[in-house]
Amino acid sequence: MARQRDFVRHLTSELPYAARVDDSTRAAYTSDASIYRAVPAAVVEPRNREEVAKAVRIAVDHGVPVTCRGGGTSIAGNSIGSGLVIDFSRHLNRLRAIDQDARTAVVEPGLVLSKLLAATARHGLTFGPDPSTLSRCTLGGMIGNNACGPHSVAWGTTADNVVDLDVLLADGRTITARAGSSGDPGLDQRLRALTTDHLAEFRTELGRFSRQVSGYGLASLLPENGFDVARALVGSEGTCGVVLGATVRLAGLPKAKVLVVHGFDDVYQAAAAAPEYARTGVLTAEGMDAHLIEALRSRPGGSAAADLLPPGRAWVYCEVPGDTIDEALAGAAELGGKVVTDPGETAALWKIRRDGAGLATRMADGGEAWPGWEDSAVPPERLADYLRELHGLMDSLGRKGIAYGHFGEGCLHLRVGWDLTTARGIGEYREFIERAADLVASHGGSFSGEHGDGRARSELLPRMYSPRVIDAFAAFKGAFDPTGALNPGLLVDPRPLDADIRPGPGHNRLELTPVHALSHDKGSFAGAIRRCLGVGSCRQSSGTMCPSFQVTGDEVHSTRGRARVLSEMLRGEFIAEGWSSEAVRDALDLCLSCKACKSACPVNVDMATYKAEFLHNHYKGRLRPRAHYALGWLPLWARLASIAPGPANALGGRTLLRLAGLEPRRKMIRFARKSLRAWLRGRTPAPGSAGTVVLWPDTFTNLLDPAAGRAAVEVLEALGYRVELPEGPVCCGLTWHSTGQLGIARRVLRKSLRSLESQLRAGSVVVGLEPSCTQVLRDDATELLPDDPTAKLLGTRVHTLGELVAAHEGPLPFKRLDTAAVVQVHCHQEAGAGYGAELSVLRELGVDVDRIGAGCCGLAGNFGFEPGHWEVAQQCAERELYPKTRAAGAGTAIIADGFSCRTQVAQGTPRRAEHLAEVLRRALRD
Repeated sequence: MARQRDFVRHLTSELPYAARVDDSTRAAYTSDASIYRAVPAAVVEPRNREEVAKAVRIAVDHGVPVTCRGGGTSIAGNSIGSGLVIDFSRHLNRLRAIDQDARTAVVEPGLVLSKLLAATARHGLTFGPDPSTLSRCTLGGMIGNNACGPHSVAWGTTADNVVDLDVLLADGRTITARAGSSGDPGLDQRLRALTTDHLAEFRTELGRFSRQVSGYGLASLLPENGFDVARALVGSEGTCGVVLGATVRLAGLPKAKVLVVHGFDDVYQAAAAAPEYARTGVLTAEGMDAHLIEALRSRPGGSAAADLLPPGRAWVYCEVPGDTIDEALAGAAELGGKVVTDPGETAALWKIRRDGAGLATRMADGGEAWPGWEDSAVPPERLADYLRELHGLMDSLGRKGIAYGHFGEGCLHLRVGWDLTTARGIGEYREFIERAADLVASHGGSFSGEHGDGRARSELLPRMYSPRVIDAFAAFKGAFDPTGALNPGLLVDPRPLDADIRPGPGHNRLELTPVHALSHDKGSFAGAIRRCLGVGSCRQSSGTMCPSFQVTGDEVHSTRGRARVLSEMLRGEFIAEGWSSEAVRDALDLCLSCKACKSACPVNVDMATYKAEFLHNHYKGRLRPRAHYALGWLPLWARLASIAPGPANALGGRTLLRLAGLEPRRKMIRFARKSLRAWLRGRTPAPGSAGTVVLWPDTFTNLLDPAAGRAAVEVLEALGYRVELPEGPVCCGLTWHSTGQLGIARRVLRKSLRSLESQLRAGSVVVGLEPSCTQVLRDDATELLPDDPTAKLLGTRVHTLGELVAAHEGPLPFKRLDTAAVVQVHCHQEAGAGYGAELSVLRELGVDVDRIGAGCCGLAGNFGFEPGHWEVAQQCAERELYPKTRAAGAGTAIIADGFSCRTQVAQGTPRRAEHLAEVLRRALRD
């Protein structure tokens, strides 16, 4: 401990802006996408090579091990460590150059693959290896693992596509390794001597097939392979040197390509057929079995994509290239199978495969499945037999699993339903792994086909290689890293494969009976947190998840980072304060509760719910921030203000914002002069030939912006409905829920359900206008009140206005608008039923929709009004909402159904956003 304290003191004094040693950061980096856990002493986010060298020097001087990390998507546990973790992804992430003529690119280690692919595509080029994590994995990590991906059938592994590597050694020297030289004469001499001493072993045991990734790639040092030191270092998992940069080889992009999907009766037929397809010149030959699709169908909205597959119990994806689309189609027709030409369908089908690592972590019945034996490979012609025998082994041990992978190259990804929470379960895990290792070795295979050996498989290498090769591995590492400072415990002198397992005994020392039912996790808060295996989809730079990570680039402020911090809180070791922990509170602070993770995350992590549970416990019996009282109790304050809205609005300046503990740069929301309820009381309702609907008068629509409610009433009446409101004051409890005041939220919601009970029993449907409130009624109500039959009934009766209009039978009372619109979909609606009905209605009206794809607007209810959130809220809006709104012409409508979204637009741009109801009212025929 004294050594670690001295190291941390030295590191923070020399790298004050790059080094991070706080508990929330250390917790966020305890794991990657594997089952393993290691608590780092410090994390460094270097801004240049000099800071990397300084950090490594300090660590080595103090005897602290060094681990390099990119996107943290390692499934084998090779990007975690108990010493210094260097995260290259935040700053050293640039594309330095593209040479179109030489077909090469110069990259920094933290560059995300998708950004490289986007840049090279503009030159008609691509980087061939493309793992499913391409939206967040980095080039440095790919080099460390020798990553492959679906297109390695055509373009090879990362090792096949590296020209040279700039490498920092543990002793402080920097070398440039390439074919023919390591860049250091003394090192070259040692490596050549090692190769000469092991010629027979390197030629017979190594490099036997393309996916033999286990161990070091020492076959590249053979004379016939050009003594390629750079290639030999690819796949060394950070155990030999720190990659500072690389020159990588690019391939020409095909001018056209078409996806063909083949269905089979079982996965063994698919495994036998895929290698045959791979030999025909296709770009991919990817396989998956029916258990993956069953897991997909168990997820919200999963059936739509699954329905695109042809009949079968297993499938193979083949991508066929061509110089023209007609040539690609002709090649596809020769293969048979279902030819997919629609770009949307193609993207949806590939998304199934790319989400495989996440989908496979939960069985269709909700059971947990884990990696560990997720990357074995055999010569492709042996895959079907190997898979059949592997399933036999699983059956003998009573285990189920989900299989998919790069079948055309003999690489199998498998998630198995082990119990990793108990000592007995971990013992069974070890037994399976050892027997599976012997099985793959008997087929001439490799324990790793692209993920690396890491903590999961390094111990097994003597089952695959002779003692002479194992000794050669040690000598190779020793030549580069004689003191063993770099990523110790991997490949050479490995840690036991059943040590340091993250969900193991002791992972849940903090007992909790959650307020939410957590019905998909058997009522277990720890089980809910375990959903996050770490696949890292929340680290993407585009899309809806995770907005706070996208604007900060900080692992702590990703969904995964927060899940890790909560996990460490439950473990109670170095975050020992439990629910009182300020480190956990701070890690959750920038969560916008947008719920994007609930739908966009492949395992449906629901961080908004976990945050509400934490805040509920954190402030139990304690004084809350003033903003929680000002915003959490907004429905009450709004109701009181409606008595005299004029004076209430007059008081709503910056002084009141400060007194209420709110962000002073915000403008205070204004209360309506006449509520929706008051307006309805003053008019005669339409008779309603089409039936009665109950309009939910949420606080925002009723008391703050009733224009949307008035428009909705007129539209519903034009459709033939009689419009009623609930019989008494109602509220879904949203604002109490989002601030973690869950006891009040439950009481408010239960009381509101009683007000609605008779109308629901009479068969009325409920129309919600505020998407966040609608989502509470549909989903959160049954989680907060699981034993309340009215909550269950309400969940089946709630519709958005767009859904009701889209489902309306008979002619619609609208004229075409033939206009354009920028549409901000509320993040809670995006996470729930989606915006499909609304889009169809707008298109029916001739509205050309430009849909914002960046997710949450940034205001996010109470979030954007709370102090300390201004910058993140504004940066979220600047991703897409603000620029598109500012650029929209005067005749272009800005549509946003969420009150927060409209408020963000009003306070950040010169435009006013409308609710869909207002657009529909404008379209009503005279």
